[in-house]
Amino acid sequence: MLQSYDAVIIGGGVVGSAVAYFLAGQTDFQGSILVVERDPTYGEAATGRSAGGIRQQFSTPENIRMSSFGAAFLKSIGDHLAVDGEAPEVSFVEAGYLFLATEAGLPVLTGNHAVQTSLGAQVALLSPAELRQHFPWLNVEDLAGGSLGLADEGWLDPYALLQAFRRKARSLGVDYVKDEVVGLDREDGRITGVRLGEAGRIGCAAVVNAAGFRAADVARLAGLELPVRPRKRFVYVFDCRTEISGAPLLIDPSGVYFRPEGAGFICGVSPPETADADCLDFEIDYAPFEEIIWPTLAHRVPAFEAIKLVRAWAGHYDYNMLDQNAILGPHPEVGNFFFANGFSGHGLQQSPAVGRAISELIVYGAYRTLDLRRFAYDRILTGEPIRELNVV
Repeated sequence: MLQSYDAVIIGGGVVGSAVAYFLAGQTDFQGSILVVERDPTYGEAATGRSAGGIRQQFSTPENIRMSSFGAAFLKSIGDHLAVDGEAPEVSFVEAGYLFLATEAGLPVLTGNHAVQTSLGAQVALLSPAELRQHFPWLNVEDLAGGSLGLADEGWLDPYALLQAFRRKARSLGVDYVKDEVVGLDREDGRITGVRLGEAGRIGCAAVVNAAGFRAADVARLAGLELPVRPRKRFVYVFDCRTEISGAPLLIDPSGVYFRPEGAGFICGVSPPETADADCLDFEIDYAPFEEIIWPTLAHRVPAFEAIKLVRAWAGHYDYNMLDQNAILGPHPEVGNFFFANGFSGHGLQQSPAVGRAISELIVYGAYRTLDLRRFAYDRILTGEPIRELNVV
């Protein structure tokens, strides 16, 4: 291993590996790249434990544009991530998202739809009668409408996408090391070295914080504060003996979601802020399923009154406390320390766009394809949030 690298990426999950791939592929970058990953099995990483969704239905234009690029990337993944002529299989199921709204929520749904379609997203607003026609198993009695993604939305195998990025990055000369960052050397407004627990000090020209739900700990090593916290989320798997055909990823007005997974379904819901403490463990609480999710599912899909809980798992969001949106780009006082953090559950779908964007900042000092300056760290200092209305 070299004692100095042009770029050191802290975190080898889907975001870190996407940055590594795009940076290694930049024709104007001939430097060396090191990815430091504390657990190369990714057993506890957020990537493999996510629900794997990708959607265009956001209210923030930059989020829509990032997901649009992500969907196009997935559809042509063999052109980007094939190694030795072998294209990866990420099992992209293009079945759409369906956001449901009551009378109170319909104006927001309609406003979001206008933004989405103005940016080229294929999204349809459906009346209760149209919802019933498309999805005869759906209870629409208390609904005022729904928003259905017609293209570029669905879900994929998160672990497969991670491994595809990682394999391609390594084929382009990126080094991966199993180690943990224990210190960052900061001098005159720059990070000059990364100290690893086993390998010792590594010199660097640029550092990318892609440490997921541990990102605040990494930032603190550089003397920087980052409002990103580890927040636990549960995914429950259930079977239904009644066939529910053609289901998209459905988001109830309550925030409860479900989608097909093989012959069964997965579901979940975000907890209220008062019950959403920082957490790093993987213990599963079944109370949300019994008390909130199942009753909601049974109301929305009457066939779900008779379901069987099969299993569950827990994972963590890198939750941005300010506005649940990404924090991207350099720190204003430490110009070679780049953030790729705070995705709050959107990291998988935004990883291709973020990988490309951070690589452009490192090589050119500016965004060249998609302008993501709105997600800069500066808003953390000023306390000015980006209000994303479609947070799931």
